[in-house]
Amino acid sequence: MKRFIATLASFGLLMVSCSDDDNTPIDSGGSDPDPVEYSNGSADFSNYVAVGNSLTAGFSDGALFAAGQMASFPNMLATSFAEAGGGAFNIPFMADDLGGATLGGEPALENRFILSFASGSPAPARLQGMGTTEIANVLTNGPFNNMGVPGATSFHLLAPGYGNVQGVALGAANPYYARIASSPDATVLGDAAAQGATFFSLWIGNNDILGYATSGGAGIDQLNNLDPSTYGGNDISDPNVVSGSIDAILETMTANGAGGVVANLPDVITIPYFTTVPFAPLDPTNPDFGNLIPGLNMTFGGINQVFDALGVPERKIEFSTSAASALVIRDEDLTDLSQQLTAGLIQGGLDAPTAGVLGFLYGQARQANQDDLVVLPAQNEIAQPNEAALATLLNLGVPEAQAAQLSVNGITYPMEDQWILTPEEQQAVVTATTAYNTAIRALATEYDLAFVDANSYLRTVATEGIPLSDGSIVTAIFATGGGFSLDGVHPSPRGYALLANLFIDAIEEKYDALLPRVDPLEFTGLYIN
Repeated sequence: MKRFIATLASFGLLMVSCSDDDNTPIDSGGSDPDPVEYSNGSADFSNYVAVGNSLTAGFSDGALFAAGQMASFPNMLATSFAEAGGGAFNIPFMADDLGGATLGGEPALENRFILSFASGSPAPARLQGMGTTEIANVLTNGPFNNMGVPGATSFHLLAPGYGNVQGVALGAANPYYARIASSPDATVLGDAAAQGATFFSLWIGNNDILGYATSGGAGIDQLNNLDPSTYGGNDISDPNVVSGSIDAILETMTANGAGGVVANLPDVITIPYFTTVPFAPLDPTNPDFGNLIPGLNMTFGGINQVFDALGVPERKIEFSTSAASALVIRDEDLTDLSQQLTAGLIQGGLDAPTAGVLGFLYGQARQANQDDLVVLPAQNEIAQPNEAALATLLNLGVPEAQAAQLSVNGITYPMEDQWILTPEEQQAVVTATTAYNTAIRALATEYDLAFVDANSYLRTVATEGIPLSDGSIVTAIFATGGGFSLDGVHPSPRGYALLANLFIDAIEEKYDALLPRVDPLEFTGLYIN
């Protein structure tokens, strides 16, 4: 990493010698400007340990790979700390830059995304090839200063056996931690604490809510359930579970007097994963869709009349011939009117079998609106045939041709819950995030640690952008903004560099330190292969 050394302007006193022969000032010559003397202040950076999840590990583009690990914010911090007494920083590198991994020789983790032009327009695609990282080959060159474990929730860091290789295939253990765990029954926290850190960073809690959000709210909000062993992978953790876990982590990491820095959690619904795909992507100028609009509107006309009669005109479905139309979605928070819709269609003269199918399809349907968030992977599903829906309709006795017509995602078949984060689901995310962040700030104060407001900062990236010294602006625009990687969730190397500086700011303020900054322009905003 290139380090920029700030200099202080030095104005030396000009000594002028006056004589009858020479009235010319004599330059004293002087010396080179003094370099900045970096300082650790009241902190001790000699043994820095980073604790967290994928954001700490350097995960980006949908995978963990060696180059991304080098571009992790903790590695950037360690490089900065080295100028103020910091020691070595050992990273548990993946075996290559593919990011994929095997378990017992069988594929277990997918390769990273690259920007592919194979389809004629740029789109994320997984790198091809077999990754050379074997999860069962436990690394022996530890302990590791970067204890970021992709996929870990707050309570996972305290869970014995979370790194047991035998449990990975069963979904009971984490493949990333299995590579570095000191023993099958070790805990992430135990392995981190055993290193006797003099300084640590903790950024944890994102995964206690991220799975719920990225699954379109398909999980459960576990509010008031204090038993995380009963949680599913896409559930929202109870705030008391999160705060209790973080409290235990901080108590352990500070037990020997270590200093540290703690970050709060970003508002995940502002990241590109939720802001890239529009709610109204159906283009009437596309003949594959535009030619269908008159027939679609005729079919939905009868359904809309029933919706009017039932007093729910907001559920009506209509496609525009002059502007982009919204997706048809299933909203599980709506009252299921399948039976009422079926009865109304029969009363309007439709045969019972057809009315039953339409009632089944649209009893909880509506068109999306600007308050809905469409998840990034949905871009590959919109307007595509839904094979599972086709099979279901065929099982209901619908003729194959008609079943195919009624199985087009987002047009005739409502997009499933997993593809849409509705306002009600967004509110669950916001409520949990607010509760987590309130606890994190309070705990940072209680343990007298530096605090990073990552939430506010990343919101600024999303709404205003961050200007750089070359005049460019880092934003949260997918692929081109420079702040986020191609998975739409994790920062790019340049985004991590900006976060590293945010951590440095907080550390300097808390511990009266002076540390070199990271130059974001030294790191890419997008890997180009």
